[in-house]
Amino acid sequence: MELTFVNFWQDIISNPMLFITVLLTLGVIFVNGWTDAPNAIATCVATRCMPVRAAIMMSAVFNFLGVFVMTQINSSVASTISNMVDFGNHTDEALIALCAALLSIVIYSTAASFFGIPTSESHSLIAGLSGAAIAIQQGVGGINFDEWVKVLYGLVLSLILGFATGWVVCKLITVFCRSMDRRKTNRFFGGAQIAGAAAMSFMHGAQDGQKFIGVLFLGIAFAGGHNSVSGMEIPVWLMLLCSIVMAVGTSIGGEKIIKSVGMNMVKLERYQGFSADLAGAICLLYSSLMGVPVSTTHTKTSAIMGVGAVKRVSAINFGVVKDMMLTWIFTFPGCGLISFCMAKIFMYIFG
Repeated sequence: MELTFVNFWQDIISNPMLFITVLLTLGVIFVNGWTDAPNAIATCVATRCMPVRAAIMMSAVFNFLGVFVMTQINSSVASTISNMVDFGNHTDEALIALCAALLSIVIYSTAASFFGIPTSESHSLIAGLSGAAIAIQQGVGGINFDEWVKVLYGLVLSLILGFATGWVVCKLITVFCRSMDRRKTNRFFGGAQIAGAAAMSFMHGAQDGQKFIGVLFLGIAFAGGHNSVSGMEIPVWLMLLCSIVMAVGTSIGGEKIIKSVGMNMVKLERYQGFSADLAGAICLLYSSLMGVPVSTTHTKTSAIMGVGAVKRVSAINFGVVKDMMLTWIFTFPGCGLISFCMAKIFMYIFG
């Protein structure tokens, strides 16, 4: 089934719950661009290759391109997110539960950002959808465990592959450049790191943009009386809408996140920053092509740790790493519980 913009606009006008769903989804995408996308440019800013505002604007542009290009090449990440939970056959209730899940993500992510904690929007999204599905189905029957396995694979993959790739890339650069003039290599890696940050921003849009397109598409399906997105094709205008909102969110900035990831965790030189960006972009490209949803935050931060470990393990500030890990661990029960409670409240009020 093809969804036109005219039909979409008519549905929004005639269905208040769809309007709220779209508004909340775009809000989550905006928050993602605001709180998660700054991870892509953190190292570039930390090594003084670009000023903060210029880096943020560059990231906004490449986030936009990442959503648009990768969704047309391979949209399987969006499909995985859409099929991960089952809200049942009552599409009106399902739409209410989806609104609760989206609101819980906004609440959780905004609170974490206020304290400068780099959250994983991927995990917030997964936890929010799962909590709402459990609430509406009154049990774990609403969870599609076959699709959830891909999420668990992504969690492990983003940590292990990010660290290993960061270590390998940085080690190779260290070996090849050890006899070169440091001043010349610094100039080269200054430009290379800008390119690396652009690649990270592109892949962030490719991964996270698809996830939220999948959620928005699910809301549109519920509003149309369909309990799944099977047979529906993602239109170009929807890709553009999501990518523009994410780009605007990124342009707002995220200086606290940049400081936590790029400056506090590991003290980086330019070649190390480039290594982390290149390693993160490679991991995200591989995951996107394989259709595995991964955390861009996990991937980038683990790549930075791998780069830091090349010099010495003690170069990593494990206090910051510990705070991030605890945040990620708390995301699933925290955001999931908020979503569960909000879904119950929404269904009581609107059901």
